[in-house]
Amino acid sequence: MPLVIFLGLVAALVVGSWGWIERRLTMSSARDDGASDLIAGARSAFQRGDLDAAIALARQALDRNPDRPDAVVILARALVYSSYVDYDTVLDRAAALELTTDMVQRHASDLDLRATHAFALGANGQPAAAAEVAERVLESDPLHPLARAALALAYSAAGAHQIGLRESQRAVREHPDSIDAQRALGISYRDTADYENALRAVENALTLNNRLIPLHYERAVYALQLGDADSATFAYMQVLALDPQNVKARLRLCELSSLLRERDAAVDYCGQVTTIAPNWSEGWYHLGREYFLQGDWVSAQSHLNQCARLQVMQDVPVAERRFACWYLQGQAAEIRGDCRSLVAIYNEYQAMTAGGDVDETWSYPPEGPPGCVGS
Repeated sequence: MPLVIFLGLVAALVVGSWGWIERRLTMSSARDDGASDLIAGARSAFQRGDLDAAIALARQALDRNPDRPDAVVILARALVYSSYVDYDTVLDRAAALELTTDMVQRHASDLDLRATHAFALGANGQPAAAAEVAERVLESDPLHPLARAALALAYSAAGAHQIGLRESQRAVREHPDSIDAQRALGISYRDTADYENALRAVENALTLNNRLIPLHYERAVYALQLGDADSATFAYMQVLALDPQNVKARLRLCELSSLLRERDAAVDYCGQVTTIAPNWSEGWYHLGREYFLQGDWVSAQSHLNQCARLQVMQDVPVAERRFACWYLQGQAAEIRGDCRSLVAIYNEYQAMTAGGDVDETWSYPPEGPPGCVGS
């Protein structure tokens, strides 16, 4: 009888424990199912080129379950690509690296996460660290597509262009349907000055996802290297078709129109940049420069002054400022005989660059600009 009672108690305990475990598993599954669905949605959004949706869905997944490395994998990858979309998305690269750095400390064995971490390191200008992480992933999985692409990009960024090309060619052979591999191949060919093959590689990537905006920018760059302004223009127009408010594409069209001496078009595109992004100094610089090239000294001086003011107001480090905003502004003032403005601009330039490590030089005799002595 004691044995029967004991076995009964054990059976009751097992049944009760299993019920508790089952309830916990059900609760965990329900919680994870919500995150998993969001991650699947983020992955699908990335595949159709909708980076904003991919980023939003992946972040929602992490809000529900912060310990999901698969959410960080898609989020960081989308953030890196997003960082090249427009003028104000550059910080997305740093956000991607911060995410992978934090998550990889908790999930060091996750190869997809580590490969994404290598990809983010390379995008943030750390090719040596990126190569080291990517190589360790490839030691465990020699066929990992993102790790191979990240390794190729790291070598290219470090100046080892032939090694980068070899690695990117291998990535494409092993994974011809990988956007990352095709893009890495294009960059590797670019770095070896083989722009025809670079263009072919990025066009292959676009056949896999023609809504991924950074690929259109790269297509335009390679086309311009081949002297094909029409294809470059078409690529920038594709960006605007996908993102009608895109500022960076308008600036590129302004630059291209100026290069082709299509002055009215250049002024129009740069004018759109300053209208949509009035706090971006680059738009004011290019618009002022275009007016300068056209001989409209008043407009050039005014717009270049706005470029200089924005850089000062935004505390742009001296070494990173575009000094042409001061110099060309001064030249326009000198041509107009506006000595008061010229002296003020020149003095501001000299004070700003005093003791600074800058490449540009602008100097007048000690008595001041010619024709403005005593002003």
